[in-house]
Amino acid sequence: MLNKYPLWKYLLVLFFVALGLFYAAPNLYAPDPALQITGESSAQLIDDEILGRALAALDEAGIEHFDPAVDANGRNALIRLREKDQQLPAQARVSRVLGDGFIVALNLAPTTPAWLSDYGAAPMKLGLDLSGGVHFMLEVDVAAAIERRMEYYTNAMKRTLREERIRGYVALNDRGQVEAKFKTEAQRDQARDAIADAEPQLSLEREDAGDSWNLVATLPEQVRKEIGEYAVAQNLTTLRNRVNELGVSEPLVQRQGQNRIVVELPGIQDTAEAKRILGKVANLEFRLVANMDAPASDKQRFEYRSPDRAGAFEWLERDVIITGERVSNAQASFDQNGQPNVQISLDSEGGSLMSRATRNNIKRRMGVLFIERKYRTRYETQPDGSEIAVKVPYDEKKLLTAPVIQSALGAQFQITGLDNPLESSELALMLRAGALAAPISFVEERTVGPSLGAENIRMGVKSVQYGLGMVVLFMIIVYRLFGVTAVVALSVNIVLLVACMSLIGATLTLPGIAGIVLTVGMAVDANVLIFGRIREEVNNGMAPQMAIHAGYERAVATILDANLTTLIVAMILYAVGTGPIKGFAVTLSIGIITSMFTAIMGTRSIINLVYGGRRVKKLSIGGIKS
Repeated sequence: MLNKYPLWKYLLVLFFVALGLFYAAPNLYAPDPALQITGESSAQLIDDEILGRALAALDEAGIEHFDPAVDANGRNALIRLREKDQQLPAQARVSRVLGDGFIVALNLAPTTPAWLSDYGAAPMKLGLDLSGGVHFMLEVDVAAAIERRMEYYTNAMKRTLREERIRGYVALNDRGQVEAKFKTEAQRDQARDAIADAEPQLSLEREDAGDSWNLVATLPEQVRKEIGEYAVAQNLTTLRNRVNELGVSEPLVQRQGQNRIVVELPGIQDTAEAKRILGKVANLEFRLVANMDAPASDKQRFEYRSPDRAGAFEWLERDVIITGERVSNAQASFDQNGQPNVQISLDSEGGSLMSRATRNNIKRRMGVLFIERKYRTRYETQPDGSEIAVKVPYDEKKLLTAPVIQSALGAQFQITGLDNPLESSELALMLRAGALAAPISFVEERTVGPSLGAENIRMGVKSVQYGLGMVVLFMIIVYRLFGVTAVVALSVNIVLLVACMSLIGATLTLPGIAGIVLTVGMAVDANVLIFGRIREEVNNGMAPQMAIHAGYERAVATILDANLTTLIVAMILYAVGTGPIKGFAVTLSIGIITSMFTAIMGTRSIINLVYGGRRVKKLSIGGIKS
C-alpha cells in the first residue's frame, strides 16, 4: 500500500531512537568534583588509615566531602567534594598531610547510575575549553640530544682505543666534535680503522696540529636530523604515558612543528603539579660491578632499592653500558621458579652494545641502576603569614639487582632479583614509558579556569537553543504539520548525535558545539528539499499520496550527494586538523550521518503514520495552490 512502511521498518526506527535515548541519558548526570589519591609507587596501597588521614584533613579545613571509596585493588582512593572551587584547597591540604609519597590529583567522579554504566553508557568527555584545564607548549632541546649522543661517541671511542691498545687522548671539543690526538701518524691511522669499524655512523677527518696527529669525528647532517626526529618522537611517546599519572580523562598530546609538543590536560587546574609530572626524569643504567681493587675514581657506591635489602650496597663502574633509552619494550613476567622478572627488548644499537660488553665479562656481575627524579616539598612562610609549597628536585639512584652474567647477552634478556610482581610491573611500565630522550622546556602555558569552562558550556548550550528555536519556528510556520515532523526528527537527531559521541568516547569541545549548531541547520536541509519537492508535485496536479512518495524518492539522491561531499570535507578536516578542528570534524561527521537517518527515515515514518494507507485530499504542508 502506498506510503505504508512494513512493521519491521517502524520497529527499526523505534529501536535506534530508544538506543539513542539510552546512551545519551548519562549526560543528564553531572559528575562530582573529586580528589584521586594514588601512591608514587604502584606497590603503594591505599588503606583505611591513609584514607582516614585525608578525610580528617578535609574535615579540619571545613571542606565538605562525601562517599569516599578505595578501589578493589587498593591502589586508588576517590573522595567526592560538594563544590568544584574547593578542589584546589582540598588538594593542597591532603597533599601536605600525606606527604611526598602520594599523588593527589584533581578529577571528576562520574555519577552515572549503574543501570546505565553496566551496559557501557557514559557521558561525553569535555575538552579543555569546556571543563577547564591547562595548555602547555613544550620545546624539545634537540641540540642537547645531539650533544648527549656525541658524549656517547666520546666514551665509545675511548673504549675502542682501550680495547685495541692504542694510546691517544679523546675529548669533546668546543665545536661539538669528538677529537682524538695521537703522537704518531701510524697510531692515528690504526685508530681510524678501528673506530670506523666500531662506529660507522661517524664521519672521520684527519687534522694535523704541530707535532700532534689528530682525528676529528663528526656526525653527518642526515644522522643529526635522525637524532632530532628520534628525540621528538621519543619525548612524545613518553609524555603520552606520563599524563596518565595525572588522572586526566581525555588528554591531548601531539607534535606541532619541527621540535614542539602541545599538551592539553582538561580538568587539571594545578599547573605546577602537571609540569612536575611531565618533566619527570626516570631512567635505567646498566653497569658492571666494579672490582674491589679498582681505584675510587673508577667506581661509585649505590644502595639497593629493595626494602628487604635496606643498607646493602654495591660498587659499580662509572662507565655505562647502556641506558633505558635503548629499551624498545619491557614486559613483566615470571621465571621458571615463579619469581617476578622483567623481559627486556633492546633496539639494534642497544643489543650490539650489550653483547659487546657482556661477552668479555662472563662470570662478572652487572648492576641495574634505577634513577628517578623526585621532589621534596618544602613549605615557605610568606611575609603575609601564608605558606606556599616549594618542590625541591633531587635524583634518587637505587640499585635494582646485580646478577651474574652467565653468557653473552643480546637484544633480549631478563632482569631478575625483583621483590614482588608489583615491582616488576612498575619497572616494566617505567621502561615502556621511557625516559625523555632530550630535555624539554615550557615555552607557553595557559590555564582555563573551571568558571570560564562553565561559561563556555552555558554560551554553547544557549547558541544551540537559539539555533534550534529559530529553525523550529521557521519549519512550523512554513511547512506546518510537515514542519512539525521535521522538528521531531531534528530533536531525535540531536539525541542520536549526543549518544554516538558518548558511545565512541569523542571529546566535546567549543568547536564541537559549533558543529552541533551547524548540524541543527543542516539537518533540516534534507527535509526542505523533500517538502519542496512534495509541494511542487502537488501544485503540478499530482495526488497527495503520490506526491509524498515522489517527494521522498526523487529527493533522496540529491540529499545523499550533498551530504556525501560535506562528509568528505569533514574527514579531511579530521585527518589534517589539530585538536579543536578534529573536534569540529567529529561532531560534523556524526551529525551528517544521524541527520540523514532522521530526515529521510524518521520523518517518512511519521508522515506514513499520519497520511499512509488512507485517502487524502489535502496536505498540511503550506504553499499549496488552491
